[in-house]
Amino acid sequence: MKTALVHDWLTGVGGGERVLESIYDLYPSKIHVLIKNPEKLDGTFFEDKEIETSFIQALPFAKKHYRNYLPFFPLAIEQFDLCGYDLIISTSHAVAKGVLTNSNQLHICYCFTPMRYAWDLYQFHMSHLSGLKRPLASYILHAMRKWDCLSAPRVDEFVTISHYVAKRIKKIYGREAPVIYPPVDTKAFFISNKKEEYYITYSRLVPYKKIDLIVAAFAKMPEKRLIVIGDGPEMSRIKSVASQNVELLGYQPDSVVRSLLGSAKAFIFAAEEDFGIVMVEALASGIPVIAFDKGASREIVKDGVSGIFFQEQTIASLCEAVCAYERCQNQFDPYKIKESAERFSQDRFKDEFRLFVDEKFSEFTQQKIVY
Repeated sequence: MKTALVHDWLTGVGGGERVLESIYDLYPSKIHVLIKNPEKLDGTFFEDKEIETSFIQALPFAKKHYRNYLPFFPLAIEQFDLCGYDLIISTSHAVAKGVLTNSNQLHICYCFTPMRYAWDLYQFHMSHLSGLKRPLASYILHAMRKWDCLSAPRVDEFVTISHYVAKRIKKIYGREAPVIYPPVDTKAFFISNKKEEYYITYSRLVPYKKIDLIVAAFAKMPEKRLIVIGDGPEMSRIKSVASQNVELLGYQPDSVVRSLLGSAKAFIFAAEEDFGIVMVEALASGIPVIAFDKGASREIVKDGVSGIFFQEQTIASLCEAVCAYERCQNQFDPYKIKESAERFSQDRFKDEFRLFVDEKFSEFTQQKIVY
């Protein structure tokens, strides 16, 4: 079978791109994206891959400010000519699932989520806008929601990253989506024999990740040390609330992240997330996770075995959880914690995804023979 891969955009390498990389290993094919930023792909897996881009690639300042062209995304994704392929695999959190296919082609979408900024994060983003930006964004996102629902039937088979997202897909698209957890390079992380007295968190510093909440909570616990890794638009605001016991390291290379993870007391995770690869990486390092009890956290962390939960995104709730963890921290076995991370390994993902695709393509081929 001749296969095409479709991804929203390649402007850096994050969790979604790690999924695409694993799928490419299984089905090496041309990759179709709205836009790519070659500078961000230098030295990465995608540096030498065959990548076709949309007309957005040629628009002014698109490589860095591609989100400004959001109203054109649906039109752009529909321009790809995929007629020569038997199997189309899209990895989508925005519009990749909306590519045009015909009845002789099987389209499988690994859906990270229906576009969150148009659906469940809509009110959150609108609350940060004012003036003419607010009604303009409201109109554009209304149009995006309509297109998002209208394009869902173009997908023959959905599969997704967590049961938490599967519920969202069911609500918005009315479709069932089996879960295949995304791949995490668990082998790259290790248990350190040298434990130190600090907590750690790392993330892109954007509002919904709630790094500001974590930093503010540790300001209330000056005797406890926190290391924060990551950069982003919230950095200046987070610096303004950070106390002396909080170290903001900004971006760090993977080797530094792995070393600091392995030596930490525990990982702090305060976001309501669709999956949470960083939690798995912490577990693969043998350290417990103190996580907000919403989103996909319960699918990754087992209470009392690989971490504990706090119930509200508040300073008081997080402080209480940290203190509760310190009262029982000796009960956590780093080797059992690391073992629990293997449910999310790259090899496991490839085995499950290959089996899913092969079964669906076999069923699709049999239907074509019958008709």
